[in-house]
Amino acid sequence: MKKQKLVHVKDVMADNYQLVDGLMMTDKALAKMKDTGAKVLIVDKRNEHDEYGIVLLSDIAREVLAVSRAPGRVNIYEIMSKPVVGVDPDMDIRYCARLFNKLGFSYAPVIKQGKLLGIVGYADMLLKGLSHE
Repeated sequence: MKKQKLVHVKDVMADNYQLVDGLMMTDKALAKMKDTGAKVLIVDKRNEHDEYGIVLLSDIAREVLAVSRAPGRVNIYEIMSKPVVGVDPDMDIRYCARLFNKLGFSYAPVIKQGKLLGIVGYADMLLKGLSHE
């Protein structure tokens, strides 16, 4: 039986996210995402005792587009999920995938000692992680 190689979250994480302020308007955030190709917004902490938030394109579609709200009048903090569950960079991607499945996630920030290092999603784990074997 072939032994499976251990692949950590840090081996597959990406930096295709944008760190934004919760007060940013959704239209500005969408423009930033379009310019950079990011699919995820991480909402920055307001202070050292705060937590990160997250906004996915699907959140914007559901909370702004589907209910006919004007993107220039909706702050990111109104549609973000917060607090966000972060994953450790040293976590095995198999456990990360199980966590995603259990909690219904598609992306999570990679956080070490309160510092944001990157973002990981199912696509990263599958396309980059399985190719490590």
